[in-house]
Amino acid sequence: MNKAITDGLVLMPPPFSAGLGLWSSGDGTPGSPTYNNQGNAAYVPADQDFGGCLELQKTDNVQKLRHMGQTPILPGCYLQVTVRIKAVSGSLPNVRVAAWAGDAAGNAVAGLPLNGVETTLTQYGTVVEVSAIIGTGHRAGVDMPWGLTPVYAHIGLDLTGPTGGVVRIDDLIVEDATRVFLRDMMDWVDVRDYGAVGDGITDDTSAFLAADAAATGGGVLVSEGTYHLGQDVTFDNRVRFEGQVTMPVAAILTLSKNFELPSYIDAFGSEEVAFRKAFQCLLNNADHESLDLGGRRISVSGPIDMQAAVPNRTSYAQRRVIRNGQLRAEDTGAWAPQQVTSVGTYDPAVPTRLSNVTNIANVQVGSLVQGAGVGREVYVRDVNVAAQTLTLSMPLSDATGSQTFTFTRFQFLLDFSGFASLQDFELTDVEFQCNGLASGALLAIDGSIMQFRDCVFNRPGHRGIASPGEACQGMLVDRCKFLSNESSVLAQNRGSIALSANANDVKLRDNRATRFKHFAVLSGSYIIVSNNHFFQGDDAANGVRTAGIVLTQRNCHATISGNYIDNCSIEWTNEREPDPNFSGGFGFSGLSMNDNICLCSNVAPWFAFLVIKPYGTGHFVNGLSVTGNTFRTIGGTIDRVDRVDTSFAPLDLSRMFRIDYAANTYHNVTTRSYNPLIVSHAQNTAAVQWDVDTAGQLPFAGQALDVSGLVARGRVETSNNTTRYDLPYTTTQHGTNKDHVLLVWPTGVRGTMNVTVRCDK
Repeated sequence: MNKAITDGLVLMPPPFSAGLGLWSSGDGTPGSPTYNNQGNAAYVPADQDFGGCLELQKTDNVQKLRHMGQTPILPGCYLQVTVRIKAVSGSLPNVRVAAWAGDAAGNAVAGLPLNGVETTLTQYGTVVEVSAIIGTGHRAGVDMPWGLTPVYAHIGLDLTGPTGGVVRIDDLIVEDATRVFLRDMMDWVDVRDYGAVGDGITDDTSAFLAADAAATGGGVLVSEGTYHLGQDVTFDNRVRFEGQVTMPVAAILTLSKNFELPSYIDAFGSEEVAFRKAFQCLLNNADHESLDLGGRRISVSGPIDMQAAVPNRTSYAQRRVIRNGQLRAEDTGAWAPQQVTSVGTYDPAVPTRLSNVTNIANVQVGSLVQGAGVGREVYVRDVNVAAQTLTLSMPLSDATGSQTFTFTRFQFLLDFSGFASLQDFELTDVEFQCNGLASGALLAIDGSIMQFRDCVFNRPGHRGIASPGEACQGMLVDRCKFLSNESSVLAQNRGSIALSANANDVKLRDNRATRFKHFAVLSGSYIIVSNNHFFQGDDAANGVRTAGIVLTQRNCHATISGNYIDNCSIEWTNEREPDPNFSGGFGFSGLSMNDNICLCSNVAPWFAFLVIKPYGTGHFVNGLSVTGNTFRTIGGTIDRVDRVDTSFAPLDLSRMFRIDYAANTYHNVTTRSYNPLIVSHAQNTAAVQWDVDTAGQLPFAGQALDVSGLVARGRVETSNNTTRYDLPYTTTQHGTNKDHVLLVWPTGVRGTMNVTVRCDK
């Protein structure tokens, strides 16, 4: 690049033959004294070495020579000033290239280097060449780096040292020396050419912005060095980092043309810092909807507080995506759960509050709460230290009064709990490589439509996905894989959970989870769980199996269909009710369990695929569909596919409503469940009352509450073989377990009847 050629700039000062009035003995500024008609200066027309030249006697301590004209100083342009000089007589002086720097207003720019290196003249008559380079950038070889403030210079030289000597000076040469630093043809600019210092201390923000403005569709090079940027910097052109940058947490670096994690890693060096700064930009830039991790593995030394990375935002409600990479927890000692015990008081009238909490300053938002009456996956949503109260993600059950609670804060690779609200946020094709140390993702306190798609949660230490509030509203988890860190642990001894959610409209589809304590703990309603495979077996004989899906609200409105339910159960509870005894409402209602493959192996015979666990008395089922499922046992048999866990209370089997058990397939199940149940009763001895036994085949070994059909299979006859055409009437709920039906005839008869019995009303 040569500005004199490409842009027609005039860089060379005029020759001395043009008149000494063009040369100043001061700074060269207007009004400064010139050498015209001065006794110590004369033009020599015919020197044997120089031709025309200036003969000058040194009469001042610093004898200045400055061109009165303005030589332009341009960003990215480097000027080499060359002086050829020889001593003629008298004392031998020192010589150096020198200049005066002026800004756009014509004022001197202070604080800049204004001269090059001095050279001492050692003999008479010998031509000595002295040069120096002036430019905007701080580069090796630049004698006078001026930055962007100066726009012109008065160029010349200084004579220093002893006075009285006489020298002759050839015409000064000023050349564009940019080629020394840059390629002749290029499509990028270097931030150093625009004043960047790169010492890690000086704020180079303005230089970076100037370089980007000058790139005009090309590229920007951040050459070697460490550049401190004290303010926001946005690159509208592509940028390449050979050096690195440092920034305050609040300052935003926006790479508009190459917004992806690898570029941020190049910029900041540290993968963690780069990820935080890229995420910060994602939430502060309307030009990009997603952050591409570029397939990179990010080594994570400790939990990433996602909100702390974006200190100017506590909520966000536009669609944003993080995609295509891996987060790997490194064994740094920063992943151990933090546990606090405190005494607190629970009042069911305020169902999500603990009051009078001791040691509350040490209780962290997002902590798992444990204690008497605390259901599974209850978290701390908010802490008010001054009031000594904290807000729970879900109500407790039968926990009135004061007790000691344990608060355990798991450490998550991605912790969004600092956000008060986060909506429409997605993670796609991201692997959480937890290594048995970290948990995966902790959601924000509030929000909706959080999405995990095609993600892998590899060996989470405690949780894959957890929700301390209601940011799980409408959460979508699709085609994800959850791989347990407890594969070798017996099912009943495991503690890790793949995911939990508190709010409504959660959808879990096409996922795979292996050997967790639970696949999902779901506390909302209107839930869809479809086409997943969750496996929770172990190698024990007559092994215990845990719940794959835990539904914690009785009115769940959940559809569980098309899943491979492998060595685990569906557990349905009401553990979120402050008063767990039934006092009104629909009962356990709204569950459809349809078209699933349900398999177990080497389990205890009491294992069941569907378990209802009432936490209080008086509960019943009011809306349940179990149809089209295949139930199979390998390595033994199980008693039945459904049961009631009576640890706290039984179901009221006399109040069951709207239950549909049909078209299921049973293999190695001792007692099969049907509703309606068709019992073929053969009465061999004539009797007025026929006792029809359902033999426990009604769901949950239920009571015979209704008879919806009677069909005679052949003749109904008296003891003397007289055919009777009467119909009996029926009475229900007979027998010890109230699971028998009586057919009452006008007279004693015998025969075979198909009796359709229901366990519901």
